[in-house]
Amino acid sequence: MELLPVHTPLGFAPHGLLTPIADALSGEGPAVAPHADPDQSFNGGLANDDVAAVISTSGSTGTPKQTMLSVDALAASSMGTAMALQAEGQWLLALPVHYVAGFQVLVRSLYAGTTPWAMDLTTQFTADAFTDAAEELTDRTRLTSLVPTQLHRLLTDPSPRTLKVLQRFNAILLGGAAASPKLLAEAGKHGLNIVRTYGMSETCGGCVYDGVPLPGVHLSNDEGNLWIGGDTLAEGYLGQPELTTDRFPFHSGRRWFRTGDVGDIDDGILTIHGRTDDVLTTGGVKVSSTAVVRVLEECDGVCEAYVTGLPNDEWGTEVAAVVVGNAPLQELRQQVRTALGPEAVPKKVLVLDRLPLLSNGKTDRQQLRLLLERCPDPHL
Repeated sequence: MELLPVHTPLGFAPHGLLTPIADALSGEGPAVAPHADPDQSFNGGLANDDVAAVISTSGSTGTPKQTMLSVDALAASSMGTAMALQAEGQWLLALPVHYVAGFQVLVRSLYAGTTPWAMDLTTQFTADAFTDAAEELTDRTRLTSLVPTQLHRLLTDPSPRTLKVLQRFNAILLGGAAASPKLLAEAGKHGLNIVRTYGMSETCGGCVYDGVPLPGVHLSNDEGNLWIGGDTLAEGYLGQPELTTDRFPFHSGRRWFRTGDVGDIDDGILTIHGRTDDVLTTGGVKVSSTAVVRVLEECDGVCEAYVTGLPNDEWGTEVAAVVVGNAPLQELRQQVRTALGPEAVPKKVLVLDRLPLLSNGKTDRQQLRLLLERCPDPHL
């Protein structure tokens, strides 16, 4: 099976991908590999002739991997989304097409037989740019896919125009990162139909909607570690057979993907608690960085937060945080102390106007770690 790499910088017109994707899905053309880096290379052969797309993982926590998505997996994902939303319609593209969430907007549009509209992705995401694009939609059923940071910016002192277009969407898929209860409450206050999604490139994007797996998706909990199986699974990683075998093992007659996330499944409803590597050990005490983020984002005046661990000669690892907002630092530390204990209190806190983002809208964790490491005052 041939591979068609397509350079997709932020200024790329995504509608130019519709025909190659349609050809790949029908088997009449090569698999499509949208990519943002002009120097991107693709090593290794495709797993089989059914592969329709090769999509990069976000690389927010490490080196990006190239996932091979089959025609059947993409079709199952698109059909499952339509069934979960009980609707097909016109999509607004607000995310880069070289990541799975943006790419899936085009795939779902093709299967639905609708024409997507793309907002201007050449500049930083703004409420005005999103609003301008949303006003161009013409279908009665309107859908879009966002990450929490984008929704936060849309709901920060929103204009009447912005609220009007947001309320006009039949569904707003929200994924890529955990959405804070404060953000979801704000969206609910304005009557927005938010559908929380969970998934990754290895599962053709979101495969669990509001805690419920899409049709054909299977979840398994192995001592808290979440595994996903079923129809939307990728074929593996391009040119990395050993990693594919490790992350996509066969068990009990089924192929699974080892997510690296910790989650509970209660009455068929999935709740994600964080990553398996989310636990920081500081002074011999285990602290969940996800739990610290949750407490910080519940504080008055805090919009967003990020927490990680930094090397420390005395503690082994120190808890460090970045917050967006204007809450007094002593109040932040006190709330964490009260909720989680003294070990969880961030020893270093950096205040920013906004979190740095990757081109797919996710938080740039590596950049935040660098900012924290360079922060000279451990009690800033």
